[in-house]
Amino acid sequence: VQLQASGGGSVQAGGSLRLSCAASGLTFSSATVGWFRQAPGKDYELVARRKRYDSNPYIADSVKGRFTISRDNAKNTVYLQMNSLKPEDTAVYYCAADSHIILSSSYNIRNYDYKGQGTQVTVSS
Repeated sequence: VQLQASGGGSVQAGGSLRLSCAASGLTFSSATVGWFRQAPGKDYELVARRKRYDSNPYIADSVKGRFTISRDNAKNTVYLQMNSLKPEDTAVYYCAADSHIILSSSYNIRNYDYKGQGTQVTVSS
């Protein structure tokens, strides 16, 4: 299984980016997929999570109203749309997936079976 995260970059505050996480060897429609971020000197933070049958994905309070998570089953890709970006959103963003993770464990990236390589997002003021 491989997860490939892409779409990061440098933007000014207020801008938007869309991150993509493409999978090979795993069908996202059968897995829980989380987007995490890690800022310098900080631990991983779950920013968005979509379970298999999830009409109400989890969005962290720190990004609620600005970030959305979506899934394209045909492309086997999960997206993180990030709008109204702030300097505090600067971090390396990772996608992670697991077909059997339980809800309580899904807040910790270390509990996921598969993780992508990370993509850098830098927001300047």
